Amino acid sequence: MRGPVGQAEGQVRAVLIAGPTASGKSALAIEIARRTGGTVVNADSMQVYADLRVLSARPSEAEEAMVPHRLYGHVDGAVNYSAMRYAGDLADLLDELRAKGSLPILVGGTGLYFKAVTEGFSAMPAVPESVRAEFRAHAEGLDTGALHAELAACDPQMAERLKPSDRMRIMRALEIFRATGRSLASFQGEREPGPLGENGQLRLFIHPEREAVRRQIDQRFEAMIAAGALDEVARLKARGLDPLLPIMRAHGVPGLIAHLDGEISLAEAIRRGQADTRAYAKRQVTWFRHQMAGWRAVAPTEALDAARAALAI
Repeated sequence: MRGPVGQAEGQVRAVLIAGPTASGKSALAIEIARRTGGTVVNADSMQVYADLRVLSARPSEAEEAMVPHRLYGHVDGAVNYSAMRYAGDLADLLDELRAKGSLPILVGGTGLYFKAVTEGFSAMPAVPESVRAEFRAHAEGLDTGALHAELAACDPQMAERLKPSDRMRIMRALEIFRATGRSLASFQGEREPGPLGENGQLRLFIHPEREAVRRQIDQRFEAMIAAGALDEVARLKARGLDPLLPIMRAHGVPGLIAHLDGEISLAEAIRRGQADTRAYAKRQVTWFRHQMAGWRAVAPTEALDAARAALAI
């Protein structure tokens, strides 16, 4: 992977816009791109997937036509996409945007993506699909406690770090051990630099009033259903993908699949999707407070003025 993008002293070489879901980030990014001739670049872990345009609240086709948008919907749902792969895709894109003289405007709610491209990331090895498939078949009939005990036997260091109920992370640690013979912890100390580096960016965290976000989330989820989110999930369900894949855990997907299976009503599926998304928005704000030092928190009504002042636009 390439090293950080260079920049002249004091020059803003990229704009980073984070914040909780439904806080107006995308509209701000589009406006900045319109004023600067920049490119809106996705930094949301669900909006990378082609399968979930509606349910992930990707920009509409009309919005995408206003200014260039990149890294949206470019990944198939069967792929276990990661922050490390995102950083690699961004590194390639930055070369292209630099050649065009287009300002990259990263926007999204996935804190790990922002940390990976600025601070760097652990150099995790790729798990061969043959190893992954063999292990998933082995794990299918085991409960999470049994998997944790298996991890404790081969990788006690990671077993001690992980909750016995955290099936996803336990399986990840076991897959890494099976593929490499090494503890996941040993790779976490090896870091690759982020393609953006830690300087030369305007970093804004959009911080709306909590109740306003909660209302917006509830209204938007209902609008997604009206726009075809249930049909979208039905097509995803028909693919028969591994339920542990990131796309199968996207907010709203488990509840809507339960509805499609006849287990709950549509109204209950909507309530679950809304509640999961509200809880996620709360976690996003907590992440910002504890993990994203050097970011400027601004109210939605102040964000454009802050960007205009920093970019002289």
